[in-house]
Amino acid sequence: MTTGFEFKHAERLERHLSRRQGEALRRLKVGHAHAEQAMLKHIWWPAFGHFRHLHPEYEVTDFLEGRRYLDFAYIRSGIRIAIEVDGYGPHYRSLSRKEFCDQWVRQMHLINDNWIVVRIGYDDVIERPRMWQQLLQQMIGTLFGDDDSQSSSLTVREREIVKLSLRMDRPIKLSDVKTLLHCQYRSARSHLQRLQEKGWLIPVGTGKTRTHFWRPNPERKFNWL
Repeated sequence: MTTGFEFKHAERLERHLSRRQGEALRRLKVGHAHAEQAMLKHIWWPAFGHFRHLHPEYEVTDFLEGRRYLDFAYIRSGIRIAIEVDGYGPHYRSLSRKEFCDQWVRQMHLINDNWIVVRIGYDDVIERPRMWQQLLQQMIGTLFGDDDSQSSSLTVREREIVKLSLRMDRPIKLSDVKTLLHCQYRSARSHLQRLQEKGWLIPVGTGKTRTHFWRPNPERKFNWL
């Protein structure tokens, strides 16, 4: 079953691929690999629920007048944020001393060009994603005056479902949503599954086939309601 993340990611990637050519196209095909996709799946998507303003394998001119590619660039309202996912492995061990030092020179040039640089260790992507979700939400909120988080991407109906789940003294179920929205069971399940994928509701019970009950995710902040 295709999740909301997989569908939106494939849609967004295809859009970027269609707009590029030459080396930029090749780098997107090759560079947007496991680590970068894992960051989107485990950190960015749960934190924001969309890919607005985010550009994968973004081309910039480096300090040697050559081209280099950032894992991601978040560009919004004239502010540019470079996001790099760093693995702890053969890549660093294979660098010469000069290449190792040049990494930080390149980073300093980005900073001097008014980029904000964020580096995320790959181990954190897998082991501490929630911490990075919160750090990025705080940064976006500080810079832009809003959190641009997943709450802003919820539909009106999804917001009403979340509000109802918080008011109830038991897990929310399909019939609750059906009554709230005056919709059919299939539509109610679709809404609840999307809220589960976005991380606002978590399933309750151990149903062997389908989930029938959900409750608010205790790790979420609901002060926007």
